[in-house]
Amino acid sequence: MNRRLMMGVSAIAVAGITLAGCAGGSSDEAASEATAEQTAAEETAAEETAPEEEAAVEEAIVCSASFGVMAPLTGGAASIGQEQLNFAKLAVADFNASTEGADYSLVESDTQLDAGQASTQATALIADSGIVGVVGPAGSQEVSAVGPTFAEASMAFVSPSATNPDLTNGDNPTFYRVVPTDAVQGPTDAAFMAEDLGADSVVVIQEKTDYGVGIGDSVAAGLEDAGVAVEVIAVPEEKKSYDDVISKVGDDVDVVFVTFQIAAKSEQVAQSLVKAGKSAVVFGSDGSFSGDFKTPGSYVSAFAPDINQVPAAADVAARFTEEYGEFGTFGPPVYVATQTLLQAAQRACEGGDLSRAGVLAEMPNTMIADSILGGDIEFDGAGDVDGARFYIFQLDDSGAPSLVK
Repeated sequence: MNRRLMMGVSAIAVAGITLAGCAGGSSDEAASEATAEQTAAEETAAEETAPEEEAAVEEAIVCSASFGVMAPLTGGAASIGQEQLNFAKLAVADFNASTEGADYSLVESDTQLDAGQASTQATALIADSGIVGVVGPAGSQEVSAVGPTFAEASMAFVSPSATNPDLTNGDNPTFYRVVPTDAVQGPTDAAFMAEDLGADSVVVIQEKTDYGVGIGDSVAAGLEDAGVAVEVIAVPEEKKSYDDVISKVGDDVDVVFVTFQIAAKSEQVAQSLVKAGKSAVVFGSDGSFSGDFKTPGSYVSAFAPDINQVPAAADVAARFTEEYGEFGTFGPPVYVATQTLLQAAQRACEGGDLSRAGVLAEMPNTMIADSILGGDIEFDGAGDVDGARFYIFQLDDSGAPSLVK
């Protein structure tokens, strides 16, 4: 009860007793009347404060859930995986700090960029009832491996780097991605080789993975349409040396396009060309965008810009660098992918259904205006992001990528 109200009621009670005494009435009757007045005042005060207490209860609602993060945390692509994980951590921390009642967390899942490992990890994530969505996995072959499992569990999952166009053909109904597909990358890279580099002959080293085959076919088709001579050389994923492949590259070949997901393999090819005295320049698909691919003069495409040059990303870029160090193009899309799940979960929670099905139902309603990737993020009916594009970088004398288109 309000302190002033209490004092007022007490004063009224004392006055009532005094007046009753002066009139010669019974002191018991006066006390009874005073008690009745005090009780009535307390009930009135309680009725007035009840709505305020109910509002306080509503404001205290907390939205709490977890998201899995599937990334190659160990193995040949560990540097990329750790960068992806750290951007997911930053996204969750930022969302919790800026959203009242938000209390979300992450569960780490190491896939090693391997389809079999990803499948095993997906089963483990589904077994954790507190997980309502998944960021990742990174590779196209991993998405193919976990898609049916997540669909059965009504688990929304958003990849920050899987680009095979077939992933959104309907076989993976709970899958989304925040990067463009190889249907965009292939023509972009082919046009650059044909028009900007003036290539007349290109060799495509196509790794036999979902990703490698998809981007290799797309680039080859684009080059053929542009009138460029193309030879496709398929190699197994487990291949350790490429000297035999380099021996097949003629002196008239202008560009060797590689479709590896491990950048160190692209570096092997580039160095083998140098040692063999070949003049062809290496052009890596987005899987090669890593510090492990560093031969000066080489080219590489990327599904994300250098966010250090994106005004909307300045704060995020600065804080990430301060806490985790330098980064490439694989990390920033994870920040955005995590944002899509966080926003969907928050809407689901506010609607009373913070469940896997509730989050999945909210995914089509995604809208991130002026994202750190330099544009709005919205999904089309298939789960692809609208309006995304690929970027092309050239490695300078120090091996650092510099945007050229």
